[in-house]
Amino acid sequence: MKVSIIGCTHAGTFAAMNILKAHPDWEVDVFERNDNLSFLSCGIALWVSDRVSDPNKMFYASPDDLAKSGANMYMKHDVTSIDFENKTIEVKNLDSDETFSQSYDKIVLTTGSSPVIPNIPGIHSDRVHLCKNWTNANELRQNACEINSAIVIGAGYIGAELAEGYAHLGKKTTLIDALPDLLAKNFDLNMSKVAEKDYTDNGVTLGLGEKVESFIDNPDGTVTVKTDKNSYTADIAVACIGFRPNTDMFKDEFETLPNGALIVDEYMHTSKPDVFSAGDAASVHYNPTGDNQYIPLATNAVRQGILVAKNIEKDTMKYLGTQASSAVELFDRSYAASGLTAGHAKALGKKVDTVTYEDNYRPEFMLSTTPVLMNLVWDPETRIILGGALTSMYDISQSANLLSVAIQKKMTIDELSMVDFLFQPNFDKPVNYISALAGAAVEKADAKVSE
Repeated sequence: MKVSIIGCTHAGTFAAMNILKAHPDWEVDVFERNDNLSFLSCGIALWVSDRVSDPNKMFYASPDDLAKSGANMYMKHDVTSIDFENKTIEVKNLDSDETFSQSYDKIVLTTGSSPVIPNIPGIHSDRVHLCKNWTNANELRQNACEINSAIVIGAGYIGAELAEGYAHLGKKTTLIDALPDLLAKNFDLNMSKVAEKDYTDNGVTLGLGEKVESFIDNPDGTVTVKTDKNSYTADIAVACIGFRPNTDMFKDEFETLPNGALIVDEYMHTSKPDVFSAGDAASVHYNPTGDNQYIPLATNAVRQGILVAKNIEKDTMKYLGTQASSAVELFDRSYAASGLTAGHAKALGKKVDTVTYEDNYRPEFMLSTTPVLMNLVWDPETRIILGGALTSMYDISQSANLLSVAIQKKMTIDELSMVDFLFQPNFDKPVNYISALAGAAVEKADAKVSE
């Protein structure tokens, strides 16, 4: 069997490793435009702000690793066209400009994503940077030592982390987003407000609800970002606006989401035979809504890459779907979430009920304890949990994993309120804070039933 893997970051890396592990006698050809693979871009802000021990450890695999496993590695090779009918690809060597054709039996499209770069005047200035790959990471790391100020556009996870990183370094920092609230796509308003206060308390200027209209290079080497409401000037600007699937070359030949992400089934098949896809190029099955969505997370890419390998010979393992579980730490405060927020549900037109609850994570008789602010989202008809989020100065990240399991297994608020959680004063109360949150949801739901 001859397999071609196009793109090798997370999904492609895990697909290659696991295909070769299961089929060491297969011919696996890996094509990657860059000279590196498996870069954990989620660590860029941490490296920029000098909180990474060794940047080389931000890679968990190398071309040599895959080659030793038996892969034929074509680094700095760009696949320029694919003939899915005749099962051939055209490839360009980016070093020599030479081109060649190659055949395959099965192909894996793990071409990843590209940064969203809106058509805004001045956005292609040398003073406007991106935050996506190893090249961007090196540029931002170098700039961090030279600049005194920075403007970050985009207040999602990546932009929020980068702005926090610049503030940590003592840089004059501005964070801009067209949405009215920070981390608006990940958390509801009560948690966004907590984050916003931390940013302003740490000297960050927030330009929320502001649409960027232009970037202007100034004679003194600075850049001015003009929005529909204000104007901001700094040494550099960094666009962290979002990502889109890198599928332009072939998306018209497949069933896709509106943004071009390839729709895959539960075995990672695309709409064409012998063509698989995974990671940021592909859709995911979003369990809270039961449909296909675009959620570019490394966790989704890794699992889908493994599933490609499991199913490339025959269908053996189904995709369990995703809750888009995630977490971030900003100014020493943890935020973690899984599944739907109330705001996302409203945007989708989905009827949900919600509750907010706050409790200390362990007993007040301890020498110290810390409050945890929590939200829970559920279906009012079935009482099945659809989402939850937490924030605290205490590390609550693993609680989002617990909520993820609850959503995936379609637990009800009643079941979650009675789960057998441990109690030990060092760790929690007799009623664990997640139990208390679910209990508050049950109380609210029962009160509505009795009305």
